[in-house]
Amino acid sequence: MKTASFYKTASMVALCAVMGQAWAGTVSAQDTQADDSDNDNVMFEEILVTATKKSTAQAVQDVPIAVTAFSERQLDALHVRTIGDLSFKMPNVSLDDIGTARGTANFSIRGLGINSSIPSIDPTVGVFVDGMYMGLTAGVLFDQFDLESVEVLRGPQGLLFGRNVTGGAVLLNTTKPSFEGRGKAKLSYESGDNVTAAAVYSGPLSENVAFKLGVYYNNDGGWFTNLANNNDSFGKSETFIVRPAITLRASESAELTLRYEHGNSDGDGPASQNHGIYGRDTFEFAVDEEGNYSLTWDQAIAELNVDVGFGDGTVTNITAWRQSDSTTLGDIDATASFLFHAPAATSADQFSNELRYSGRFNDRMDLTFGVYYFTQDIDYFERRQIIGGIIDISGGGIQNQSTKAAFASLDFDLTDTFKLTTGLRYTNEQKQVEIATIRPGGCNNTTFACTANFFDKADWNNLTPKLGFQWQEGENTQFYGFWTKGFRSGGYNLRNTSPAASPGPFDEESTSVFELGMKRDNDAKTLRTNIAVFLNNISDMQREVNIADPVAGVVQIIDNTADARIWGFEAEVQAQLGNALTLTGNIGVLNSQYKNVRFDISSDGDVDAEDRALKLPRLAPLTWGVGLLYDTDLSDWGSLFANVNLNYRDRSFYTDNNFGFLNAATMLDANITVEFMDGAMAFSVYGKNLLNEVTYGGDTQLPFFPGATFSPLNKGRIYGVEMQVNF
Repeated sequence: MKTASFYKTASMVALCAVMGQAWAGTVSAQDTQADDSDNDNVMFEEILVTATKKSTAQAVQDVPIAVTAFSERQLDALHVRTIGDLSFKMPNVSLDDIGTARGTANFSIRGLGINSSIPSIDPTVGVFVDGMYMGLTAGVLFDQFDLESVEVLRGPQGLLFGRNVTGGAVLLNTTKPSFEGRGKAKLSYESGDNVTAAAVYSGPLSENVAFKLGVYYNNDGGWFTNLANNNDSFGKSETFIVRPAITLRASESAELTLRYEHGNSDGDGPASQNHGIYGRDTFEFAVDEEGNYSLTWDQAIAELNVDVGFGDGTVTNITAWRQSDSTTLGDIDATASFLFHAPAATSADQFSNELRYSGRFNDRMDLTFGVYYFTQDIDYFERRQIIGGIIDISGGGIQNQSTKAAFASLDFDLTDTFKLTTGLRYTNEQKQVEIATIRPGGCNNTTFACTANFFDKADWNNLTPKLGFQWQEGENTQFYGFWTKGFRSGGYNLRNTSPAASPGPFDEESTSVFELGMKRDNDAKTLRTNIAVFLNNISDMQREVNIADPVAGVVQIIDNTADARIWGFEAEVQAQLGNALTLTGNIGVLNSQYKNVRFDISSDGDVDAEDRALKLPRLAPLTWGVGLLYDTDLSDWGSLFANVNLNYRDRSFYTDNNFGFLNAATMLDANITVEFMDGAMAFSVYGKNLLNEVTYGGDTQLPFFPGATFSPLNKGRIYGVEMQVNF
């Protein structure tokens, strides 16, 4: 059945692409004068990306990497509130919230992801906000607004973005202060009494000074019903963000942008479902402890760009700081009985600085080089109350880390159409920990101070190379290929739940990837086709192995479990079928295999063929999507935009032993937007997850009765209306 389903869906996407090519060819024949300036279709507008860190941003179709980018207009059109809203809209990409603590990212790209909320675990997909690396996965998925663009880079990006991007990178770029006065405000209401209000204004203070102020507020009345007490407004949350920024033009060649952000969010704990009581296709659940979460953060980013005569290039310096404090309380047993409740607290402080140069020499050579420094201090506390508090254990610890790196990238034009790309990055990382194993009296439950019983420090050094090519075959077609490596940090387990297991250090994980790709626009710019094939070899795969345990509830051991191989294919197609209608399509196919296994992944007591036969967690074998967008003028009255998107993601396993898994899901989203008063106002009606698919952030096995799990629910069907004013 799976094979038949695969060929059916693959054929459907391929048919849509062929129809789009044929139809777009007709459009091209009718209007051979079309070009970028004539085509104002929102899906074909030129998007400039920062992914290659050149002195100037490049068009997404010109960069030799697999990247999906969304502009400000596209994000508005898709009603993106968090980057998780884009989770199903790209091939081989999952941007999910684990659900244990709201806002904690468990992203996966091309089958490389994590299933953890442990703060000392580094991700496989790095998230960067205005050039600042987000050192924790917690707090990544809170509401985003005022975005100029989102760039999702698939595959290892270890050369320019450093370690912990073995799966890929997500770049969030907020708008810069404008020297021309402009602003926008939004007000929306969604099912679940979910109200959002946001406003941004930007303008000049003087000839050389511009400012911006953004304010965001969300009050979610709760989408779920807790059957334990018939609370039909469970899942409440409240979020507030203020974001001032200022740009100073010190001279014609120097510009400094200062950004600050303060935010706080608090609300109910996870909507925990237990599959030993409820099925996998229902939103029913009952918890006796509704729990809570609270997160407060502050961050500041200073970006300085100075144009220099050397290579007609630019020197860029990005200094960033972020501090966050969070507390959580969740009903982990996910029942109406007191079996496993867990409060936790995390405090983190990070600082980073990147100094780089980018320029072009002799009109043939692009050179980028720089240095990077990052520090982060994490303080973590966790308490576990098992069987009504009969077992009361706690633990946690402190981790101090630093990273130093130097990198260089050189692109050389061998001919007018063929370019050689090379690069190298050296990284040194140090981590020092004081860890209290989770045990009776491990920490003070009031002050969160822990009594450490493990002290250690370690450091790692590595070289990240890259070698590739880019061939421009005609004005609108490029082929590219490369080999590169990526590394994921070694480290320690601050949630050490097994006295028999060491908290670390576990070694770093490395990835070696080969990729070939093609990007093509037709001459009329009405058909776009991007394709990539890739092979990843992962060594010393770093995994968190979850094992149900009657004392700890769940034992979580982090180790280098195996070597593995992942290979796959992905394609994205956009076809303008007429002056107003656009077809989009994407497909991603993944396959994987363990090569060498060094850990008892199956939990059967032996390392054998059964372990090698398991499937990699967080790897969905098939993803696909199709969409139709209609964009037209309504005479002199205004304009109409409507779109519908159908996206599918295969079932994937959550735990390494394959006991837990994440449902397959087909997501149907739609919206209609009417603009009037020359675009000054817009009114939208939209729906998300219209098929009411049941999905989870995780699926962890518990010891209390057969089939028991902790499976935090995501929201189901949502309807919404929105009013936007541009001024």
